[in-house]
Formats: sequence, C-alpha cells, structure tokens
Amino acid sequence: METTQPTELASSRPEADQSTVRRAAWAGLIGTALENYDFVIYGTASAIIFNKLFFPNVSPVVGVLASFAAYAVGFGARPLGGLFFSRFGDRLGRKWILIATLLLMGTATLAIGLLPTYEMVGLWAPALLVACRFLQGFGAGAEQAGGAILLTETAHRDRRGRLSSLIFVGAAAGSALGAVMWMLVQMLPDEQFEAWGWRLVFLNSIFVTVAALLIRRKLQESPVFQELKQNSHEAKTPVSQVLRHGRRPLARVFFMNVGANAHSYIYQVFLGSYLINVLDTSSRIVPKVLLVGSLVAMIAAYVAGSASDRFGRRPVYLFITGVLVLLPVPAFVLLNTRETWAIVVVIVLGFAFAAQGTVGVQASYFPELFGARYRYAGVTLGREFSSVFGGGVAPMIAAALLTAFADSWWPVAVYMMAMMLISFAATLMSPETRGRDLGVFEDAAVKPQDTALPGRSD
Repeated sequence: METTQPTELASSRPEADQSTVRRAAWAGLIGTALENYDFVIYGTASAIIFNKLFFPNVSPVVGVLASFAAYAVGFGARPLGGLFFSRFGDRLGRKWILIATLLLMGTATLAIGLLPTYEMVGLWAPALLVACRFLQGFGAGAEQAGGAILLTETAHRDRRGRLSSLIFVGAAAGSALGAVMWMLVQMLPDEQFEAWGWRLVFLNSIFVTVAALLIRRKLQESPVFQELKQNSHEAKTPVSQVLRHGRRPLARVFFMNVGANAHSYIYQVFLGSYLINVLDTSSRIVPKVLLVGSLVAMIAAYVAGSASDRFGRRPVYLFITGVLVLLPVPAFVLLNTRETWAIVVVIVLGFAFAAQGTVGVQASYFPELFGARYRYAGVTLGREFSSVFGGGVAPMIAAALLTAFADSWWPVAVYMMAMMLISFAATLMSPETRGRDLGVFEDAAVKPQDTALPGRSD
C-alpha cells in the first residue's frame, strides 16, 4: 500500500447530476450490448456453421473444436487489450478509452461478415477469422471494466449496484439481439443461409456501433477521475502501480471471476453445440432458447445489482456462486431429457445466475475493491486475465471432455463445479465494500469496519 501519497481526495467532491448519470448509464449499456452481441453471435456461429465454412476438411467434431479454438483466441487477446488500454484509462480518463474500444470491436465484427470462406481462399479464411477474433477480444479487453468503473464512480454510493448493473443489462440485451438475428436469418433456405445469410448477423453490428458512438461522444468523465486529474494524483504508470501495490485485490478479482466467467460462456456458447451435436436437437431451437435466457438475464443483472445495494456485495455474490456450484448436475440431467421445457429451464437458470447474475454484482464490487489511482488497471487486468482461464477456454475444454469421455456429461459437470468452487472460496476471503468512498487511494482490506454495511446515504 502506498504511504507517500494522500489517502483520500477532497471531501467536497460534487456528485454528478442526473443527466450525467443517465448518459453514462446509456453509454455503458449500449456499448456492452455491442460487446456481448459480438461474442454471442460468434459463439453461436461456432456451434452451427463456422465448422462448415472455415474448417470443412476435418471431421465435424474436430471442426467444432477448431471453431471453439478460434473463439478462445478472442479471450487470449482480452488481457493484451486490457494491458494496452489500462495504461491510458487511469491517465487520460475512462471516456476516450471507451470510444476507442467501441470502434475496434465494431470494425472487427463487421469485418467477419465480409470474410471469404475456405472454399474461396483456402487457409487464408480461418487465418483471417482468427485475426478478426483477436481484434474483437483486444477491444473488449477494456470495454466492460471501463463502462462499469465510469458508472460506479458517477453514481451515488447508495445506488452503485443497481446503476452499474445496467452495464450487464446491456450485455444481456446484446445476447437477445444476437439470438433474434440468428432466428431471422435461419428462416432463409439452407443454401442462402450458408451462402450469405449468416453474414447479415455480423454486418448488423454497424447500427449498434454507430448508436453507441453517438452517445459516448457526449460522455463526461466521472467526478472521481476529474478530481484525480485536477489534483495531479492520477497514476503515471497504472499497470506497474497495481502490480506493485494492488496485488491482493487483483488476485481477488481474478479468482472471483474465473469460475463465474467459465460458467457464463459454457451456458452461452458450449451448450448450443452440446444440444446440436450430442442430443441431436434442431439447430433452429438454439437461438430461441438463447433469446428467452437473455431476456430473463436482463432482469437478473438488475436484480442482482439492486440486491447488492441492499444486502451487500459479498453475501449476494456468495449466494449466486453457491447456487452455481450445485447447478451443473441437475442441469445436465434436465438437458438429457431432450424436452424443450427442460432445455429452456436450464438456459434460463444459466443465464440468470452465471451469465448476468454474477456480473450484475461484479460491476460495483470489483471497482470498489481498488484504490482510486489504478482502479481501471486493476479491474481490467483482473477480469480479463481470468477470462482467458475461464470463458476463453471453457467451451473448448468442455468439448474436449465430451470427446475424450464418449459424450458423457459427467466430466463437464465436475469441471464446472470445480471452477465455481474457486470463485466461491475467493469471495469468502474478500471484504465487503458496499458504500465505500471511491476517492480513497488505498485498496479495500479485510477489517472489522468493512463488514459493517452502511445504512445511510452520503
């Protein structure tokens, strides 16, 4: 912990007005909608068509594995993007980083819709696909963390949970939009769908990108960062600062997110492939159940964030991760009935708890764990490095386990439970942060006063 710097910003820091808060909420919501739209449409394409278009000269099983491997590249790029953008997020501000990441993600997704297939250019096709996927992940590496930090630092301390959760309401909205787009293009004849229909899903991202850009251009920096800048307290080397002084909250964020992130992308991405390739479910049902799950998840993210304002970040996160430790076995039992209602129940629970319930709490919890000077770097690095070992490889590991164990779901369920136990244990060892002053330079620590939840407004 730093001892040579002031421990707190001036107590006279003004609160943001309501119009600023609303604009920050909309900017975060629509930007994260684009990010999740990008990732979900790619994940769905990996399950239903990319193995045919970009990896046709291998068996269907290997083609799916190759598609998920290309999907994992985006997660491998996320910490690199996080490292790059974190150098500027705590120095130049949150706003301009959010504009840069938005343009990068939107351009990469649009480019995927224009790619030639293997039949057209051979090995160049999967190579270009991987390159676009890398750029998607590089931009996403600072997107969600930046939006959550800006909104958390802008919102009143008694409403941080519910307002910052709007970031992930947007993420669920992006998933819903992606599911709707897949449903529409799958109405085309198979020949047209494989020839050009799938491209429309990726080209559609241009509309979300433009809308988000128009909103973000009018954003204001958070009051916390404005005061850091005014008093010249911003970190000149935020990445090295967080690695030197913020290792404990960095580790907490990493382990609290790694299991949650793995579950999120297993439910959002892998189960689609499992339904189609193992249970012989029609590929047309996957976008429909994903749509239902996404709509429920929009509510779940807001409910989780609001609950963390009332009951505290730590107990709500413990409840959600505890449920997810127990969910995999009954989830696969239900899926293997092949009943539509059972599939919907599993997807809804997975989206409500894993995909958006966890991050609905994380949006305010993770920024509150860090001191003011390197908050952007800390949250970004913790989340994105954990995403590599969580969601980035989870669909590929799950698919490999199915192949190795003759389509038995037990190894996948055990893997999911083990990953979530890591996040549950890390949360047990983390402090409560609800109502914490975000202008304080020091990181949150486990102290008696941390467990006494504030019950009043500023």
